[in-house]
Order: sequence, then C-alpha cells, then structure tokens
Amino acid sequence: MVTDGAVTARVLVAADKFKGSLTAVQVAERVTAGLRRVVPDVRVETLPVADGGDGTVAAAVAAGFERREVRVTGPLGDPVTAAYAVRGTTAVVEMAEASGLQHLPDGVFAPLTATTYGSGELLLAAVDAGARTIVFGVGGSATTDGGAGMLAALGARFLDADGKPVGPGGGGLADLAEADLSGLDPRFTGIDLVLASDVDNPLTGPKGAPEVYGRQKGATEADIATLDAALAHYASLLGPEQADLPGAGAAGGIGYGALVALGARFRPGIEVMLDVLGFAPALDRATFVITGEGSLDAQTLHGKAPAGVAAAARAAGLPVVAVCGRLALAPEALEGAGIRRAYALLDLEPDPAVCMAEAGPLLERAAESIARDFLV
Repeated sequence: MVTDGAVTARVLVAADKFKGSLTAVQVAERVTAGLRRVVPDVRVETLPVADGGDGTVAAAVAAGFERREVRVTGPLGDPVTAAYAVRGTTAVVEMAEASGLQHLPDGVFAPLTATTYGSGELLLAAVDAGARTIVFGVGGSATTDGGAGMLAALGARFLDADGKPVGPGGGGLADLAEADLSGLDPRFTGIDLVLASDVDNPLTGPKGAPEVYGRQKGATEADIATLDAALAHYASLLGPEQADLPGAGAAGGIGYGALVALGARFRPGIEVMLDVLGFAPALDRATFVITGEGSLDAQTLHGKAPAGVAAAARAAGLPVVAVCGRLALAPEALEGAGIRRAYALLDLEPDPAVCMAEAGPLLERAAESIARDFLV
C-alpha cells in the first residue's frame, strides 16, 4: 500500500507507446480505465512521454502543443505529409515524421539513397512558424546520409568533382569533392537546436551509424562498408572531430549534420522531453507513478523513456511500477532502474500475435492488478 486510502492516491501515468499496438496516449487511456475499474475515485494524471524517436510529436501535442502539418520530401524523394508541434517559440520536430522508416513501402529499403532532405524542410517550417528553440527528436530513420540531405534543404551544397550535386543518400557522399555550407539559412545561428536522442553512437566505425543500424534499414554488408567509407569521407571535409561526439551517429548520422553545421547541442532525448512536457510539476502532484513501453529490455536502461521517468520519480521519493508488452529484465535490473514491479501483457496472453492485437484490453487488466496490488 502506498497511500493511507484510495481517495488520496494521485497517480501519474507517464508511459511511452507500445510500438505496433498502442500510442502513448492510448496506453495512458487504457491504464486509467483499468485503475478506475478497481478504484473508481482514484485521481489520475496522464502525461504521455517519448524519448525523441517516433511518437515524440504526438507526446508534445498531448501535453498541449499545437500540431501542424506540412508537405515535405520523403526518404525516397516522394512528397509526404509530416507533422511538428509548436507552443509559443518552442517547436518539437521529429525527423522520423519526414525521413522515417514508416514512409517506406513494406519490404522496400533504400540504404544507399534514402535522404533526410524532408527533415531539413521540416526544420525550416518550424523556423518559419517563429520557433526560437527547436527540440529535434532523431530516431526511427530510413536514412544513413549523415544529415547531408537535411543540410541541402537548408541551403548547403554538396558537389562532385565536376561541380554537380552528388546523388541523394549516404552512397552519393562517396563522390563528394566540395562541401559548401555558406548558403545555410542564417536564421539557424539564432536558434537553440537541441538534438534529442537516446543514441550516443559516433558517426562511423564499429559503433557507428552504418554498422550498428544499417541492417535494419536494409543495408547489406557491402552497403555498410560503402556507407561507412562515404560518411568518413564526408566528415573529413566538414569536421572529423565532431564525428566522434555523442549523438553524431543518431538517425543515420543526421546528428552529425546538426552538430557540425547547425550548432546543435546533444541531450538525452527523454531528459529533454520530460522538461518540454512539464514532467517535474506533474511529478510534484503525484504519489505514485506508472511508466512503461512495449518492450522492457536492456535497451530500456540506456536512455529509453521508462528509465528516465523512473529515475526522476525515484529521485523524488515516489514509487514506480511499469507496464509493458514484453518483459526481458530481471527483477534486480528493474530495481536498479527504480522500478518496483513490471506488469507484462505476455504474462496474460502468451501468444505474441494475440497479445499485440488485444493489447488495449490486456493493458486494462494489468492496470487492474496494479490497483489491487498498490492502491487499495
């Protein structure tokens, strides 16, 4: 029991999406419904969270930002509709909205030619809307172009030996002879651009963007070698020292482009988003915290949303439990992260396909268990 009566419980639900089944907003709704089935008068505040990857704009909108849409260039060069969020002079831009894997047809990848040009267009839209601070969430990309496409959209020129623009994507950078950044939109010198990511990989090498993330974007072993060499060549012209900075390898190296040419500063994505979403005052109002995401595993402990929420709640002296689809962390790992207990949907429905299809009702059942175990 964490309170002296159900009426005094003040629950904060701050969970990420269950990828492929529930958005962060839906997770919060289902958890709330399950809690209230057991404790009808429990006070619940919901704050859907994200760590900079896909779902970041949706979390900002749920926290009161205004959603705006713009047509931009997708990773394959075709127009796509992308959203960003704005409140006052702060914008939240999610590169996956423009250059993410979700814009690729099923089974179609373009590891050598996919471009981040649309991400640059999305940043421009935010600046045009009056943003002076931009939280740039990077993750879920279909691209490995070092942010060259993004910078081209902002006015940079990447030319081959004949003075012609190199081809799109990371593969085209092998032909790069001149990188001209003089045409970059000057407004970015006055923008506080925060690179928000849970990835701290360097640009190239054994832990670099092509080697670690290329395969999930359809790259063969030969493609990975090509991309790694092309990005190393690209960095040799723009600034090799920045290629090893934390976050340079994020989202196929778009982090490097933002760091080297746009003056971005890197911060762990969940830390940035908790600040932007108003997590601290919400935490002050709570006596009990529920967090979670689709899979609680080793990656969770390295900058994912539940780990960030749990760390902040533990620092405030509040108990934390988690909900998830799949649990792959031992009890001691959960405890080390500040999570008292995790409730996995696969424990309720062991068939993964059924579990994903019925994630909503199963999550309500898990929340009922939390209410019985902790709130009554």
